Amino acid sequence: QVQLVESGGGLVQTGGSLRLSCAASGTAFRNWAMTWFRQAPGKEREFVACDFRSTNKYYAESVKGRFTISRGNDKNTVFLQMEKLEPEDTAVYYCAAGPIILSSIRNPSLYNYWGQGTQVTVSS
Repeated sequence: QVQLVESGGGLVQTGGSLRLSCAASGTAFRNWAMTWFRQAPGKEREFVACDFRSTNKYYAESVKGRFTISRGNDKNTVFLQMEKLEPEDTAVYYCAAGPIILSSIRNPSLYNYWGQGTQVTVSS
């Protein structure tokens, strides 16, 4: 049974930092896309960053240069280091995983597995 468990959200001031973690279990994730999405109130879920098959990394334009995605040595944990946070980053952040092809990594409807989400709130 595949499970994804996020942690690390919280309340931070503008300009601050947070590190999110997603611990995955139940299969070998090395060759899967592991991706962070976020959803703000009243908005659609949006792509944030992807570690694609433990090789390349991809970012939304809005977070490029501020957020860094990485995997643990076991390849079953993915992190999202968030720097220079802005109020616009406030959202519930979700970890997702699946055998996604590169052209589809930004489409949340194609992911097989999701974590429960962790709230990130950035105060101005």
